Amino acid sequence: MNIIVCIKQVPDTQDVKMDPEKGTLIREGVKSIVNPFDLYAIEEGLRIKERTGKGKVIAITMGPPQAEEALKEAIAMGVDDGILISDKAFAGADTLATSYTLSKAIEKIGSQWIIICGRQAIDGDTAQVGPEIAAWLNIPQITYVSKILEIDEKRIKVERLTDYGYDIIETTLPCVITVNKEINEPRLPSLRGMMKAKKFKAQVWDSNSMDVDKKFIGLEGSPTRVVKIFAPPQKKGGEKYEGTPEELASIIARKFEEMKLI
Repeated sequence: MNIIVCIKQVPDTQDVKMDPEKGTLIREGVKSIVNPFDLYAIEEGLRIKERTGKGKVIAITMGPPQAEEALKEAIAMGVDDGILISDKAFAGADTLATSYTLSKAIEKIGSQWIIICGRQAIDGDTAQVGPEIAAWLNIPQITYVSKILEIDEKRIKVERLTDYGYDIIETTLPCVITVNKEINEPRLPSLRGMMKAKKFKAQVWDSNSMDVDKKFIGLEGSPTRVVKIFAPPQKKGGEKYEGTPEELASIIARKFEEMKLI
């Protein structure tokens, strides 16, 4: 049985720059990291294996050749194997095309027990890929998982975080779960893991390696397009007031009246 963890290499948000003319992110020369939410997914995959004594943890990622570094970080944490899905034909994929490609890789791996994704990627913040993988595979999904209560070969019971507390949800396996940072604390790579990662060479699967319909991949298979990325103009001005809480409350009320908000 395979515990499959989907991870993504993203630009370090501490060093994001934009091309003012093209309105696109400048990725050249920008440090890349494993999507932070995916570290919790990796950790939970490892914990499921340790908790049950079953399964092989496999990390998969889709991206350019340098995305292999993300897999090496997963290997250093204790993941058993990693697969890089890389092909120019996959370029320009939106979340639907990305999830389709990942689902085909998961089908090729086979014997999936549970598929784990981070809640969302910090470079897109859509939180769509995990649920879409489940839709392509036609299996159950549980999003925003904050705790796994029970798991065996056929079922899983979890706490799902909501705006008002949490839900208890149980479903059959295989399924897809997306995890929040509340679920665990990701471990640091071990010395043994780092040595393994140093020697690790990922399997690379391209569009010819998987049973994909090419009209569903890459830019052609993407019903949505990012036309332009831009930072909103910085607001200037404003007024500063000092005084007692009562005086400030009176000023705010007067301003609201002037703006006809009350």
